[in-house]
Amino acid sequence: MVESLLNVDIVDGPVPFVVWGATAAMLIVLVCRRWTALRLLLAVVAVLLGAMVGVATLAVIEFSEAFGATMPVGVMWWTIGCFAGLGLAVVSLWNRTLWRKIVAIFAIFSVLISLAVGVNATFGINRTVGDVLGISTLPPATELPEPTPDPTSDEPLYRTWTPPAVMPAKGEVFQLSGAFSIPSTDRFVPRDAAIYLPPAALVEDPPELPIVVFMMGKPGDPNPQFVQEALDALAAQHRGLAPIAIVADQLGDPNVNPACADSVAFGGVASYFNRDIPTFIREHLDVPADPRYWTIGGYSNGGACAITWAAQHPGTWGNVLSISGEAFPGSEEPDTVRDEVFDGSAKAYDAAKPAAILGKNKGAFDGHFAVFTAGENDPDFVTAAETNAVLAEAAGFDTELFILPGADHTVSAVRGGLQRAFEALYPRIGLSEN
Repeated sequence: MVESLLNVDIVDGPVPFVVWGATAAMLIVLVCRRWTALRLLLAVVAVLLGAMVGVATLAVIEFSEAFGATMPVGVMWWTIGCFAGLGLAVVSLWNRTLWRKIVAIFAIFSVLISLAVGVNATFGINRTVGDVLGISTLPPATELPEPTPDPTSDEPLYRTWTPPAVMPAKGEVFQLSGAFSIPSTDRFVPRDAAIYLPPAALVEDPPELPIVVFMMGKPGDPNPQFVQEALDALAAQHRGLAPIAIVADQLGDPNVNPACADSVAFGGVASYFNRDIPTFIREHLDVPADPRYWTIGGYSNGGACAITWAAQHPGTWGNVLSISGEAFPGSEEPDTVRDEVFDGSAKAYDAAKPAAILGKNKGAFDGHFAVFTAGENDPDFVTAAETNAVLAEAAGFDTELFILPGADHTVSAVRGGLQRAFEALYPRIGLSEN
């Protein structure tokens, strides 16, 4: 029962329309009455004041950069419209009729819920009740494709792989907990990672497959749904072949920003991704040892971590995917990050940014591959993608840059970015010809 509730779709399912419909019905009831000139004037003023409060709220959000990106148009309309409706509901509390007062009270709560559901649907990242609450309903992993002593073939896998007659049509996702949890060895306390196993990894004698380690944004959690969606689509086109993907947590807490670094405040975040997770992969998964088959990637905050760590650890990560990645870790709150993570040292903070690391390690990226994506309606992140693509190419990466038509910093950027990035990555990791 609880799991079913957590899996309720609050973006594309009927729930949002039920919530919005109920709210609209209550507001219509409040409007349908005999109007005197005074009542009508008060109602109009209340609606206008509500809309103005909505505009002021948007201005505060925009000024504080609370969304960390260009505000989606849908958020603006939901905020202004719901605050206008809230004004109508509040002024209706002064009705003499008891039942209208009760409807007004319920309307106030319903409007606020509609606003939350509408804004969430605009972003489209948290698809279920469990996503919003940060509660995973994934089954725990009980078995993983163990490493084999067989040497990696020089031939790309797409040439040598013959799928068996019986193979699942789609991959599966599991939570890495219990015996398969990935602990931090340096005080960082991550939330449980998730793992995606493609169809080719679920057969009796699976091939050695490339590995992708991916991160979502801030706030966010290590939810594999979008990676699974993108890789299942590509696996269907390539005889079940896709990389194994671990979606891991670079935050520990969605309300903090460790800025992709080891620190006294947050523990060994960088060590977790560049030492602990690789150790887990080598011990538990059948993947090639060559870095050219190892990819680090992320969305937004995770994208900044990905390019930072790919620049720092060329011997581990041969490829990097930055999906609408920040310009550098903590670029949306640099003062806070400088003070909390780098003990107030601007010099230490600057040295930890991708530009400085790429410059320092220039020449160490022969054969390395970087993909940067951003939505065309997300100008700050377009600039970040373009800038980091230039820096990566100057340091020696082969790079691809994709600006996604019609996308902003919402689900359109995640889905479109992952699709283009994985399509570009496939030939580099031996899963397709081009």
